[in-house]
Amino acid sequence: MTTPVTVLGSTGSIGINALDVISRHPHEFRVSGLSAHRNVEKMVEQCRQFRPERAVMADADAARKLSARLAQASLRVEVGSGQEDVCALAGESGDFVVCGIVGAAGLMSAIAAIKAGKKVLIANKEPLVMLGDHIVQLAQKHGACLLPLDSEHNAIFQCLPQHTLVSQDGRSPDNGHQGIEKLLLTGSGGPFRTLPLEMLPTVTPEQACAHPNWKMGPKISVDSATMMNKGLELIEACVLFRVPQSKVQIVIHPQSIVHSMVEYIDGSVIAQMGSPDMRITIANALAWPDRISSGAKSLDFKEFARLEFEPPDHGRFPALRLARSAAVTGGTMPAIMSAANEVAVDGFLSERISFDKITQIVESVMDRLTVSMDMEPESVFEADSLARRVSRELIAN
Repeated sequence: MTTPVTVLGSTGSIGINALDVISRHPHEFRVSGLSAHRNVEKMVEQCRQFRPERAVMADADAARKLSARLAQASLRVEVGSGQEDVCALAGESGDFVVCGIVGAAGLMSAIAAIKAGKKVLIANKEPLVMLGDHIVQLAQKHGACLLPLDSEHNAIFQCLPQHTLVSQDGRSPDNGHQGIEKLLLTGSGGPFRTLPLEMLPTVTPEQACAHPNWKMGPKISVDSATMMNKGLELIEACVLFRVPQSKVQIVIHPQSIVHSMVEYIDGSVIAQMGSPDMRITIANALAWPDRISSGAKSLDFKEFARLEFEPPDHGRFPALRLARSAAVTGGTMPAIMSAANEVAVDGFLSERISFDKITQIVESVMDRLTVSMDMEPESVFEADSLARRVSRELIAN
């Protein structure tokens, strides 16, 4: 009996890697549903290979094109369109749901999967940044199992004692008495770790997306270059592992071999290591608590003369300071920061602002908006919308 899996954001980096892992285990998993934004060509290719029951395109025009292409290919796949259909797919199709939709656009479908009590493999940071406690409470209420796909959080997940992990019945871990001293999130420092600071305003989107170790989509690649991704991960770690921000430390590790670590009060530090390949974390989450092959290259320690670790330069990476401030402030501030960053990154990728303006815009929006401690989804969505509007105004001006 194969386990049905739905992959949201199937044409993006996470989705493609998830489908690669699934394809290696045809007797254990089958693809029941796929969703994408507008990449019709890739979706047709995936439907031809995996034969899902349903495929949803968020873009209505892309959905019409997909229907025509599938009919031409005599592929019997039910096609849907729009955010509502993406959420329906997440809640109705598949025992496992891979949440790989980039940005806040993936929030509602992740919530739909959680409310349906699925095993939810969550890669996009924004849902937990925007509505972290609410999402954890939903998982507890509906018996969903949250498993992190971020390499850093998955590494911490593997380094924690088994009895502290999120269980199949959705119970959240209580790590306050497990002897945890701190969580150490590693980050490569991105492509501009050693670039002279005076050159940062002149870097191009192509340069920012050329990560030295990982192959990722444009948004997360830029977040890696500013290290905003690490700031978002800090907030996400606090939510997932129930620790205060003071217990989360960020460490620069250029080789991206140690994916994160947990330090205990007795002085022990447990690290998870592996090749910089997202298929490792995806395979871990799909099979948990068991193990399956991922297709990733094994580590060859002869290739590494040394592994380097250093503290981050907060002058070079102001996003880290902003994220820690957002974590301390709480309320809707993490959502405000995340939304402003998403708009600013889009502004940089479309060459309307320079690279150095990304974090400047985020900080300006955080300074201008009033934080609400009302964490009902409606209040968070309102803060998100307002932050986006102010960010666009700042870019336009």
